[in-house]
Amino acid sequence: MEIYVGPSEYHTRGNVMTTGLQTGDAPAHPCCHPLSAPLTRGQAAELAGVLRALADPARLQIVALVNSSPTGEVCACDLVEPLGLAQPTVSHHLKVLSQAGVLTRQQRGNWAYYSVCCDVLSDVASSLEPPRLGT
Repeated sequence: MEIYVGPSEYHTRGNVMTTGLQTGDAPAHPCCHPLSAPLTRGQAAELAGVLRALADPARLQIVALVNSSPTGEVCACDLVEPLGLAQPTVSHHLKVLSQAGVLTRQQRGNWAYYSVCCDVLSDVASSLEPPRLGT
């Protein structure tokens, strides 16, 4: 037994509600839009590596400290006190951030100076930014 329910053309057959569409018919107003990947698998893997490096409170503090430096760079020895971490731990975090491309390292005699690679942080931000609609 089929019963016309309204303009959406829903029918009942026994206890099952069905639409008036036949198999293979496309709905007049699809609820979903086709998706396209904004990142390739390689780009996603690279971004994941950067995010993994940043996913530590101490490393986020390091990036913030270096980024807020008036000169745009910080000597590794100057990070120990504000972070409240041992020097080897700070060195480990600096190495992880450098390997991920978040920080650049410049050796000056016995001292290593670090600066933030703004391009990498901009790439991370733009990769996660939602698309602008209507433009």
